[in-house]
Amino acid sequence: MGLDLILFMADWKHLSTIPVEKRVEALHDADRPPELDDDAYIGRPRGGWTWLPDRESAWCAEYDFLTTTGSYRDHARAGDAWADIRPLVDTLLSEAMDTFLGGLIWDADPADDPALTGGGGFFPLATDRWHPTLLLLCPPEALPGKALAWTRLESRIEELHEPFAVECEGWAGRPDTFDDLTALLREWGTVTTEAALRTWGLVGLP
Repeated sequence: MGLDLILFMADWKHLSTIPVEKRVEALHDADRPPELDDDAYIGRPRGGWTWLPDRESAWCAEYDFLTTTGSYRDHARAGDAWADIRPLVDTLLSEAMDTFLGGLIWDADPADDPALTGGGGFFPLATDRWHPTLLLLCPPEALPGKALAWTRLESRIEELHEPFAVECEGWAGRPDTFDDLTALLREWGTVTTEAALRTWGLVGLP
């Protein structure tokens, strides 16, 4: 998938005050205010949260994944790996991973993909299926459950190693190594935990 992922953590209350058709533009403008030129972003630290222009008044922040090149493909591949691994893990682990990854990088039902639904109307629907409006959408009410699932999962991640070796290792369209997969999952753990603490939501834009 030749799309980049721009991931925002955003205050849903603020987003709700913006007309639906302008919310994507508002996120981009908050991250890169039109009055700032490209020189303002040279030397911008890589990895973690970026707050612009003023952390105290900002209503959104962008997360830069250290474990990817910015491509959405890495996240989609990790989601596909989980789909392959699910039948090989115990029920408690499977349910926790489903809760954690659902709506982020994996969907139990592809028909729930926010790229197809516009996130239930919170964002505009894409007019062209090849140019999605959204790549992922996770409202604030879903984040506490994901953060809790992550606390249960973190100590059990190594249990995915053997299923990964059986179903995914060496396969095109899957993470190159188990370490690649777990590093990305840990970053998603950081993202969901921070968003849950703020009672904000997550939006992934292409």
